[in-house]
Amino acid sequence: MSSTRTALVITSISAPNAVLRSFAEGCTAHGIDFILIGDRPSPKDFSLGGCDFWGLDRQKTMPFQLAALLPERHYGRKNLGYLESIRRGAEVIVESDDDNFPREEFWGPRNRKQQASSFVDTGWVNLYRAFSTEPIWPRGFPLENLQHVVPDVPTAISVDVPIQQGLADANPDVDAIYRLTGKLPLDFDQREVPVSLGKGAWCPFNSQNTTFFSEAFALLYLPSYCSFRMTDIWRSYVAVRICWENGWDVLFHNATVWQERNAHNLMKDFADELIGYQNNKAICEKLQALSLKPGVEHIGDNMRACYAEFIAMGLVGEAERPLLEAWLTDLGALS
Repeated sequence: MSSTRTALVITSISAPNAVLRSFAEGCTAHGIDFILIGDRPSPKDFSLGGCDFWGLDRQKTMPFQLAALLPERHYGRKNLGYLESIRRGAEVIVESDDDNFPREEFWGPRNRKQQASSFVDTGWVNLYRAFSTEPIWPRGFPLENLQHVVPDVPTAISVDVPIQQGLADANPDVDAIYRLTGKLPLDFDQREVPVSLGKGAWCPFNSQNTTFFSEAFALLYLPSYCSFRMTDIWRSYVAVRICWENGWDVLFHNATVWQERNAHNLMKDFADELIGYQNNKAICEKLQALSLKPGVEHIGDNMRACYAEFIAMGLVGEAERPLLEAWLTDLGALS
């Protein structure tokens, strides 16, 4: 992947499956730490060469305040994998899920400075449409904006992109409405030049094929006291907003995984996403109106301000505050 120390983080309740074995083999071949975070339903006897599995009991031995606070049976336990990667000295953290098969390109070099077509001051921009002629949109994109004309792709410029979203072919990350009405399976087109979100441009990103470089590690934080289907989406809104303050873009690049999706009840997904359909646009209006401070040293305070908005809107529970504080404290102890 690169000479930079890299870790892969996944959370799963599955026994070793074909995806996890593929990731373990690739990590072993490329010298990458593979940290897998389990949960209450995980097999007690989980064993997979090339994979460092952390069940609930082992998680309780972690030297992190957050380990004692995170709720069980929640995707947010993945936060412990990020912290463990950082504790081991990771400079780049890549994350995926247990139903995304990595292609050979997944293991290629990841560079923070890139040439990309940067969208600036566009408001909402559906970046999936830069990779497909199908009327597809990412999970978390406001339904109110689906009919808006997609802006022309700008000329490529040099951008600093410490957060990078890779797409997923076959079963891309879309919402329940698209899954119930749109074309699937679907493979994205390959672009010679990636696209990115600059200041004043919004598009959600997910946690299925995503890279974070060290200066942006704080923005990995996944909230726990919110809708399961929104945790990584609302994280992305916070990350995009704070990236603006630091002169960073968020990159979207060609698919390097393909998804063989785990079983889902689409109507349950729809119900869990309803709070997002109703509030995603308003959330980002609130975040955009915040007066935040530039500089890596202010990322923690900027995150507190963003999550205070979620809590004030009644979308994230008050119980999130101590988790966020524990996350920031744990990060500080690792720096």
